[in-house]
Amino acid sequence: MGTGLKCIVLSLFLSTLLFPLVFSVSNDGLVRIGLKKMKFDQNNRLAARLESKEGEALRASIKKYKFRGNLREGEDTDIVALKNYMDAQYFGEIGIGTPPQKFTVIFDTGSSNLWVPSSKCYFSVPCFFHAKYKSSQSSTYKKNGKPAEIHYGTGAISGYFSTDHVKVGDLVVKDQEFIEATREPSITFLVAKFDGILGLGFREISVGGAVPVWENMVKQGLIKEPVFSFWLNRNADEGEGGELVFGGVDPNHFKGKHTYVPVTQKGYWQFDMGDVLIGGKETGYCGAGCSAIADSGTSLLAGPTRRNRNILQVYGIFVWIYTWTTEFHESDTLAPIAVVDDFLMHYSLSLSLSLQPVITMINHAIGAAGVVSQQCKTVVEQYGQTIMDLLLAEAQPKKICSQIGLCSFDGTRGVSMGIESVVDDKNNGRMGGLRDGACSACEMAVVWMQNQLRQNQTQDRILDYVNELCERLPSPMGESAVDCGRLSSMPKVSFTIGGKAFDLSPDEYVLKVGEGAAAQCISGFTALDIPPPKGPLWILGDVFMGRYHTVFDSGNLRVGFAEAA
Repeated sequence: MGTGLKCIVLSLFLSTLLFPLVFSVSNDGLVRIGLKKMKFDQNNRLAARLESKEGEALRASIKKYKFRGNLREGEDTDIVALKNYMDAQYFGEIGIGTPPQKFTVIFDTGSSNLWVPSSKCYFSVPCFFHAKYKSSQSSTYKKNGKPAEIHYGTGAISGYFSTDHVKVGDLVVKDQEFIEATREPSITFLVAKFDGILGLGFREISVGGAVPVWENMVKQGLIKEPVFSFWLNRNADEGEGGELVFGGVDPNHFKGKHTYVPVTQKGYWQFDMGDVLIGGKETGYCGAGCSAIADSGTSLLAGPTRRNRNILQVYGIFVWIYTWTTEFHESDTLAPIAVVDDFLMHYSLSLSLSLQPVITMINHAIGAAGVVSQQCKTVVEQYGQTIMDLLLAEAQPKKICSQIGLCSFDGTRGVSMGIESVVDDKNNGRMGGLRDGACSACEMAVVWMQNQLRQNQTQDRILDYVNELCERLPSPMGESAVDCGRLSSMPKVSFTIGGKAFDLSPDEYVLKVGEGAAAQCISGFTALDIPPPKGPLWILGDVFMGRYHTVFDSGNLRVGFAEAA
């Protein structure tokens, strides 16, 4: 869900596609789809960041929300348009056509369309690294041709509708409408470990009004009950990723009884949620009730901010001023730079307050630090004095960050060095997927220091001042890092559903990226605003669904949760 990339990291190659997975229809009438779990991949996170880069991510975040971006004017912002599938971890296999052509897909309850790459995708690099649907090789293909386009949080796909049989496990859904993607311009889809998406939401959010695979499965009488359920195996040491069961529930997948809540609005699997608790104490944020969805296509657990509109306005102002500053900085005009400094010092407090609701409270309670702020402070700590010395020696400001090895110089300005950086070396690899922001952080520090030097501030005051500005930087992509060694001291976080508290322990809500000394821990909680009329919404992704077996009952329009086995 980016333009003006400073650098495309050439070392991000596509991981090997999944081996065929086992499907089965048991004698209890249930259809089981084996799921493969992929590790939470820091290269994937880096690719997602490259889509928007630190500066561009702010612009992208404006487009994602009320400023529309690629969405047509008057069109409701959709959760699909905010999705970042780079963090998705659970995949399965389907077949399209006769004979079946195999594709690896994300089974996504937060969207409703089925799409896979088309053999007619000629000009998008990602298509060359994934399985492609060949209509000429299917005896059951029917031409449709209606154009289609879906915007995601880190990219977009476009193409046209076609009709063919779709095999899910041993079930064959006849005459299913799906999208042949002829354009996948995003690096997200280049490094993705999946070929396409199979949406399991309702028809109300289906692009082009296409009937979802799940609805056709029920209409064609292929399953005994209009129910499907997810069991996600969160044990990283086991090869089995989990199971998606069509036609009911497997009693071996859960303990005790399910707590069911009614679907309050068709489209997503949306329901009412009660208060959020931190360490067993009520926050009061959802005391009067909140709306939530269960979303298998999202890895993290996302919550809204309180003052939705205010935060977007602040983001918009920041983006505009930052762009203005960059342009004027090239001509050495200081007025806009001072405006940015003033904005960060005075208005970023409003941004911080706007983010103060539960997600921020949770991340504060578990000791999570904003990724962009952390990057900025690391650069200032390690290179602040060097930057200052170079400025005092009258080095060219534009070249300073390349001189100290954090950027390369393209003739006009610094650009990211990509995966490897000096910051990584000095941190023994601890920066992991965060390293790509070092160049941007350095450039901001140069601008701020240059401004303060011209105001004849002392060096100590300048370093303190720049650190203050770093503290106030928001994380555009909502990421927060935590200390892997502090998990045992972190509080449990609970969500009230159907009058029952569903607990998450630190081991369950913290995701580990990398191995050994280079391992990083990322908070599973992130802020994400879906504006009215669809929002605000909480999105309970794999962090929650991995802990709680989840049942999607379209016959009774309800969602159920029970402790996963």
